[in-house]
Amino acid sequence: MRAAKFLIAFLLGAAFAAVPGQALAQGFDVSGFLAGEQRPFLESGAHAGQLSMGQFSLVMAPEMRLRTDNRRHTFKFTPFLRLDARDSNRTHFDVREAYWRFVRRDLEILVGVNTVFWGVTESRHLVDVINQVDFLEDIDGEDKLGQPMINVGWQRSWGRIDAFVLFGFREMRFPGQSGRLRLPLPIADDALYPDGRSDVDLALRYSHYLGKFDIGVHVFRGTGREAAFVPSSAERGHLSALYRTITQAGVDIQYTREAWLWKLEAIVREGEGRTFAAMVGGFEYTLYQALGEGDIGLLAEYLYDGRDATAPPTSFDNDLFVGTRLAFNDVFDTQLLAGGVVDLNDGSLATRIEGARRLTNTLKVELEGRFFVNVAESNVLSLFARDSFLNLRLAYSF
Repeated sequence: MRAAKFLIAFLLGAAFAAVPGQALAQGFDVSGFLAGEQRPFLESGAHAGQLSMGQFSLVMAPEMRLRTDNRRHTFKFTPFLRLDARDSNRTHFDVREAYWRFVRRDLEILVGVNTVFWGVTESRHLVDVINQVDFLEDIDGEDKLGQPMINVGWQRSWGRIDAFVLFGFREMRFPGQSGRLRLPLPIADDALYPDGRSDVDLALRYSHYLGKFDIGVHVFRGTGREAAFVPSSAERGHLSALYRTITQAGVDIQYTREAWLWKLEAIVREGEGRTFAAMVGGFEYTLYQALGEGDIGLLAEYLYDGRDATAPPTSFDNDLFVGTRLAFNDVFDTQLLAGGVVDLNDGSLATRIEGARRLTNTLKVELEGRFFVNVAESNVLSLFARDSFLNLRLAYSF
């Protein structure tokens, strides 16, 4: 990891020095947000010592961008900081982006730390394999840790090819013993790599628009971002995260037809137990101006995962997601998303609600709720069955 940081820093420095100083003086801007969050939990914790009252924290995420006049060179720096008043482990700093991007005609080169998002479905992003999940932020996998990389993209009339060389594997981070949304036992520092630890992973992706189809195909070879958990041999009463070397091939497809969006993500993965396939697919149908000027989106997706018990655990083995998205299209940019995933085997239900509304040009209030209902003891969600919460955020944008 140290060698990877040195290589990235060297390449960034060389790129910065190669751009004329006068050009760098152009196109500099700073944006981002500062927010306060209050997260009350609806039940007492399942484990001794867990906090039972509200959890207050501050979040800061500035974004600094420097771009040359000819737009060939872009330097971007996006740090992320959370200060948590109750769980010291949840207080964390990360660099989401710190890169140089060069674009000329059909070629694009990115060197540094970046966050890459793949996928089209709402309930789960199976194909999103480049970045590690920031588990300290939430368990839904939407927040990612920055990944050091070299990314070369080539855009042609027949599609785009992106090649990734990823340096320095990022291990998952976990809440402390007093924190919520944690595993039953503390996580030891000694992560395990039965296949040997490699600090270089490789990925290749092809993407293109074909009429009404948006298609992406990828292959990944390296350390899997998901972890299995085994008793720690170094620290009694702890668990160790275990990461395997995997090969994954996958596809994501979105088909647009009038008010319909049909979506599919599917993968085949080997290296974590027996080779398995997984998929999530469904649709989103939009009723335009059904709320006066506002729109209503209706969503439904089926989730399947064929992994065995030796692979990292998942709750999405045979599930159905149903939800609705409301966009009021008003001057306050009011939005609401509500939905739930039900396990078709045991009836366990995980629901969420996300809403946002602007108060002023710079102030925004956001409400998130996550609720676990009727969770079976054998379901992975039982780890968080008592962790239903609301999260209220007031954010100042600059």
